Amino acid sequence: MSDAIKHECGIALLRLKKPLEFYEQKYGSAFYAIQKMYLLMEKQHNRGQDGAGFASIKLDVEPGERYISRVRSNQAQPIQDIFAQINERINEEMSLHPEYAENISLQKAKIPYIGELFLGHVRYGTFGKNSIESVHPFLRQNNWMHRNLIVAGNFNMTNVTELFNSLVELGQHPKELADTVTVMEKIGHFLDEDVTDLYHECKTNGLSKREASPVIAEKLNIAKILKRASRGWDGGYAMAGLLGHGDAFVFRDPAGIRPAYFYEDDEIVVVASERPVIQTVFNVEFEKVQELQPGHALIIKKNGIVTEEEIITPTIKKACSFERIYFSRGSDAEIYQERKELGKLILPAVLEAIENDTDNSVFSYIPNTAETSFYGMVEAANDFLNQRKNQFILTNRKTLTKEKLEEILSVKIRTEKIAIKDAKLRTFITDDANRDDLVAHVYDVTYGVIKHTDNLIIIDDSIVRGTTLKMSILKMMDRLRPKRIVVVSSAPQIRYPDCYGIDMAKLEGLIAFQAAVELLKENNKTNIIEEVYKKCKLQENIKDSEVINHVTEIYAPFTDQQISDKIATLLHSDDIKAEIKIIFQTVENLHRACPKNLGDWYFTGDYPTPGGNRVVNRAFINFYEGNNARAY
Repeated sequence: MSDAIKHECGIALLRLKKPLEFYEQKYGSAFYAIQKMYLLMEKQHNRGQDGAGFASIKLDVEPGERYISRVRSNQAQPIQDIFAQINERINEEMSLHPEYAENISLQKAKIPYIGELFLGHVRYGTFGKNSIESVHPFLRQNNWMHRNLIVAGNFNMTNVTELFNSLVELGQHPKELADTVTVMEKIGHFLDEDVTDLYHECKTNGLSKREASPVIAEKLNIAKILKRASRGWDGGYAMAGLLGHGDAFVFRDPAGIRPAYFYEDDEIVVVASERPVIQTVFNVEFEKVQELQPGHALIIKKNGIVTEEEIITPTIKKACSFERIYFSRGSDAEIYQERKELGKLILPAVLEAIENDTDNSVFSYIPNTAETSFYGMVEAANDFLNQRKNQFILTNRKTLTKEKLEEILSVKIRTEKIAIKDAKLRTFITDDANRDDLVAHVYDVTYGVIKHTDNLIIIDDSIVRGTTLKMSILKMMDRLRPKRIVVVSSAPQIRYPDCYGIDMAKLEGLIAFQAAVELLKENNKTNIIEEVYKKCKLQENIKDSEVINHVTEIYAPFTDQQISDKIATLLHSDDIKAEIKIIFQTVENLHRACPKNLGDWYFTGDYPTPGGNRVVNRAFINFYEGNNARAY
């Protein structure tokens, strides 16, 4: 994606189902799980590079022995940093105590991070916060083993203030207004209640406090706790939690907005944000990795029993389509085919833009994640060219010479790697004029492959703000002196902010919104802007369930093509000589290509939760009032 956007996050949970001695004997090391956790997190580093965290729990330890370990980092390479710290600590203990080498029990008892239950997290700081305190996993500590809670997740709540106030009503004093803290404290509150109730039940039955502990662990009802805690949650989430005694869970929102996959066999239970991560790390087949169903929790009890239980009644599934277009790695078999399909489906619009002149056209892509959709587009272009060849041959078969046939068959779709991203170039200068000059050189171009009569077609995953296109890509492409530059977005126009984990919180930053506003001004329809503002203001204090997304009215007077043409105008600076055309995927074709991920609110304004409508209206109010603030 040329306009980089950030999103939250990636999770990895691993539970060993056998004693550590088993893994040492079979795989040669009691550190088997730590090695696997490193791979699970590293294979998801695309999901977050601002911070990483790791937590482990040892099962069945003696009183006085440490059983929870946690390490977090917000360094430049956070995954490598936390595992360097872990390895350093393990090596230090092994060096100081050679007697641990052949004794797995001593390793578990005395060396941190060696255990049976693990949780890892990688994050992007979508709120601009990247202090170590913002890095997951979060830890809620208590001297009662069962009350210790570790939480990490890929989520964003739209109603954080409401959740915060509900904690205050429960008599708590949350330390900050952040969704991770409020969610953890809400779960923690009902965890405390359940533990207390079970303890009193054990006491009534004549059990001592020590005798009650294993009974509480056995009877603790994780599903019940999650059902009570999640009342009133509005957002997208795949949330993982560990309890000090060894229970664990992963809980997914009822619309399935954020992804979660799991695999279980007789040795392990593993959960990750992406399916191919599990496939690769544990060498398992596609069909054996299951998707956690919306509104359900995967619950792993201390005794190793695993269940998938409904916590919230699922709504219409609206899994985030951006996962398929951009965020998730394309190594997933389904995602790879879907991205190719996105490229194929947009070719008719490309052919129309170049007047079917494939002979004088070069196809390329913006590196690196648009490459797969590029393959799909080129495959479709080759099919088009072959059909044209076949038709010519059939029409002229009686007069066709060998030379003419060879000439026809030699015609190919021209493809080149035009844009080359300079990964090491950093726009560190803050002065606008000088910084713009640096942005213009983020990409290099390949010279000598474009003629002045050529159309240059270049596909990108999506166009968000258009900044990099205008300041860098289009200027660099224009240096090749093509007749026309056609920028193709494999995603539809991004018109609305996201509030479920993607860092698109402000309307005015979206190039499609800018285009719509310009069109309203040009067509003397600025009254619509005023009317939408008034409607949004009138809804500020009503229930979320009654809020309507009025921002759709900004786009209603215009066709998709009119907005695309205006975007092209906004991105066409005076020093660009080539004609510029911008083509976007249609929402209908997006759903054809990605039928399992129908979440499209950033394209259509059709938010999967009531809180989304409040967020988009708040974003418009902020725009209108000139308030440079996030809408959630």
